[in-house]
Amino acid sequence: MASLIEKAQTLIQANLHDIVDKALESNSVAVMKQYIRDAEDNLDDLEKAAATIGGEVKTMERKYKEFKKKADQYDRNIDTLIMQGKTDLARAAQTELNSTRRLQEQYHEQWVRQQREYEALLNARLKLQAKLKTIRQEQREMEALLKLAKSKEITVKAIKSLDDLQGIGDGDIARLSDSIRSRLDKASAHSEMYASSLDNQMDDLLGKAEIDLQLEERKRRLGLAEPAASDLEEESAEDEAASSLE
Repeated sequence: MASLIEKAQTLIQANLHDIVDKALESNSVAVMKQYIRDAEDNLDDLEKAAATIGGEVKTMERKYKEFKKKADQYDRNIDTLIMQGKTDLARAAQTELNSTRRLQEQYHEQWVRQQREYEALLNARLKLQAKLKTIRQEQREMEALLKLAKSKEITVKAIKSLDDLQGIGDGDIARLSDSIRSRLDKASAHSEMYASSLDNQMDDLLGKAEIDLQLEERKRRLGLAEPAASDLEEESAEDEAASSLE
């Protein structure tokens, strides 16, 4: 039983800062989890031992009270026997009283000793429960911190990768930009060529139309051209007007 309490005291007295530091150094909560497992096992043993010792305490107490009651009865009987002059019976009763008193004292000593041990177990149990509660809370906080740290490490790694890519990819980006500009220049040149060709075609069309008009005008002067539709309409209108005057 002493080794059980000593083990509990070792867990209770464990330095919480040292446990946290070891967890940080290993970048893991394994140290805390191991402490929690040990504490839970020890706590379970303490509870079983406390239940056993608690039962023994009650037994010792009951036995002590039984022998005390019997010894007190022997003591009263001896007085009565002496007063009655029954010395032999008084002598026998005194012998029983002495034996009963010894058993009474033994049970009393065991009761007191077991009671102290029981209280020590209960005290160790309460302290270990409090320590276990604290370390569990620290474990949850540590897990959250480690999770945040890993998240930030991933972010830093991503940023570093972007920085590396930026440094390495400048030439590639420049070449890609030059390629795009080259394609734009080529497209612009083609556009200008098409526009110029269109202008030439328009000029050719306009020049031909002007020449055709000049030739038609010349044919009219020579009386070779057919009158235009507008001229025919004017002549028809004039004929109608003359007829109406007549």
